[in-house]
Amino acid sequence: MLRNFWRERDLNSQVRHIDIIAGVLTIGFIIATRWFGAFQFLELSVFDKFMQSRPLENPDERILIVGINEDDIRNIGQYPIPDGKIASLLEELKTHQPIAIGLDIYRDFAVPPGTSKLINSFKTTKNLIGVEKIIPDISGKTVNPPPKLPSEKLGFADAVTDSDGQHRRALLGASNSNDQWRFSLALKLAKKYFETKKIKLDNVKGDDYGMKFGKTNLERFLSNSGGYIRADAGGSQILINFRSHPQPFNVVSLADILNKKVSTEKINNKIVLIGVISPSVKDYVYSNAIKTKSDITDPYNKVPYTYGVKVKAHIVSQIISAVENERPFIKTWSDVGEYLWIAFIGFTGIIIGHHIYSSQKLIFTVGIISIILIGNAYLLLMIGWWIPIVPSIIVFLCNSLAIAAFSKYDEALRTRLQERQIVIDQVFETIHGGPLQKLSIILRNIDGDENLDKQTLSTDLRQLNQELRQVHQLLQREISTNGEIFYLRREQQLNLQQPIHEVLHQVYFDVLERSHIEFQTLKIKVVDFQQLDERNLSVEHKRGLCRFLEEGLTNAGKYAQGITRLDVICKQEQGVNVIRVSDNGCGIQELNQEHQGFGTKQAYNLAKQLRGKFQRFANSPKGTVYQIIWDARKLKFWRLIS
Repeated sequence: MLRNFWRERDLNSQVRHIDIIAGVLTIGFIIATRWFGAFQFLELSVFDKFMQSRPLENPDERILIVGINEDDIRNIGQYPIPDGKIASLLEELKTHQPIAIGLDIYRDFAVPPGTSKLINSFKTTKNLIGVEKIIPDISGKTVNPPPKLPSEKLGFADAVTDSDGQHRRALLGASNSNDQWRFSLALKLAKKYFETKKIKLDNVKGDDYGMKFGKTNLERFLSNSGGYIRADAGGSQILINFRSHPQPFNVVSLADILNKKVSTEKINNKIVLIGVISPSVKDYVYSNAIKTKSDITDPYNKVPYTYGVKVKAHIVSQIISAVENERPFIKTWSDVGEYLWIAFIGFTGIIIGHHIYSSQKLIFTVGIISIILIGNAYLLLMIGWWIPIVPSIIVFLCNSLAIAAFSKYDEALRTRLQERQIVIDQVFETIHGGPLQKLSIILRNIDGDENLDKQTLSTDLRQLNQELRQVHQLLQREISTNGEIFYLRREQQLNLQQPIHEVLHQVYFDVLERSHIEFQTLKIKVVDFQQLDERNLSVEHKRGLCRFLEEGLTNAGKYAQGITRLDVICKQEQGVNVIRVSDNGCGIQELNQEHQGFGTKQAYNLAKQLRGKFQRFANSPKGTVYQIIWDARKLKFWRLIS
């Protein structure tokens, strides 16, 4: 297995690169999908849910709605409401001195009786704002302003509808069919309100369509604001920050005003909006972003509707609250900022998918981060920032769960391939460590001694035969242990959970028991096995060290002709672990300087794993030194960063 370590590491690196590429492509796909508008419906739906679930705000007492309801129409006996009734309403309101009166009822033609009385009221009510429709409908029609009402007392009632039929935006300024710039009813009412406080409506520098009251900019809607993609941002628009309350404004009926049932304090210095709140007139809009209980529900679609006059009240309240109370407009990031955010969340998913291997921890972590992302988006919206949440969650889930699933599948597949390779390596290592070594000695004896005793040769061949027969048994025993904590030597099974210097000592005794001819000339054996720094040594590292010592001793037995001294050292020198085998025979370096067999390659690979060094050099005055050294501290650092 050791000789495959770096190859497997490179394979792991390649797989990681593939995962990262897949994650980057996923980020690009999500960004492109959003750019084409595929997530707009979901993002607007989440926006509506967030808006509905915000904490309650106080009702806005600065605004009063006079709602002409079904009972008012029934009592009067006709609709449209006669001019005389509207005039009486205006005259009664004037006695209580409101700051501004907005008449959100089209009156482009006379509805007698009382037309002359209404015209007179239009002239004498200085703080009155009437309505017109300046943008043609599907049929190409507009609605003219009330007769005799000057342009400075007019505001348009046109609204902006999203592709799903809902109202989330307010049109504050637009050009009419004659290319004349006009303001909306809501903006005109806010302007009247601030005139009493000496706050002027101005343009924003660098933005031809931008407007501000004093130092407060009316945050203009752009075509890609928030979850919108290439929406119609013509004119001057804002996102409506609906007031979060089931009953955000005081509402009274026409009859309540005419019958003097409304106290002066509810009207004095207030903005009064007059409109129809009767289901039969159908002056209502559809919006899921309003916390207000639905005024009427479509029996077929089961969708909530809110009367138009109430939506205009929300817009007026939003503007004056922003200026007076610093209540935020709904702001959005730039397009670049939004897409960078999506990419950042996508890369976060890649990192999590790569570094958390436990399925339970992964699901828990992904769940927690998803909740944090959603909670963060919700909290930001409460303070006026709308950030993209749907594409962020989708790219995060794709790059964390999907990539983790792919990695686990790939890991399982590679594990099965590695297990097969382990079996192949075990077969070769077992044969190399026993029968091949014996065969090499036999061949050397035959080549070096022409008069080799047949009895000796026969004994060696029988021993070789026995070792070959033991290969199958040894492999079965090693595979049965799953290669976890044992190192097998002939009939021995060494427990790698013991201190490594004790295990290595057992390997030394086992190898020295072999019948190497060169070992018969040994006169001096210097053996020093001391405790090593075993920090961060894995079981596979320990197994590799056992093989290293076995290989070093076996090489001494095979090649060190005329050996009289053998030194075997296993200890710490100057804080570094050292395992050394040295002899004074005719070493392998003298026989073949370029020799690098399987055991040598194993030693180099083991040294790389331990972040240490393998050395084989000439001993003085003759012989060979075969050693490996490593620093446990470097190994710890390397394992941490990898």
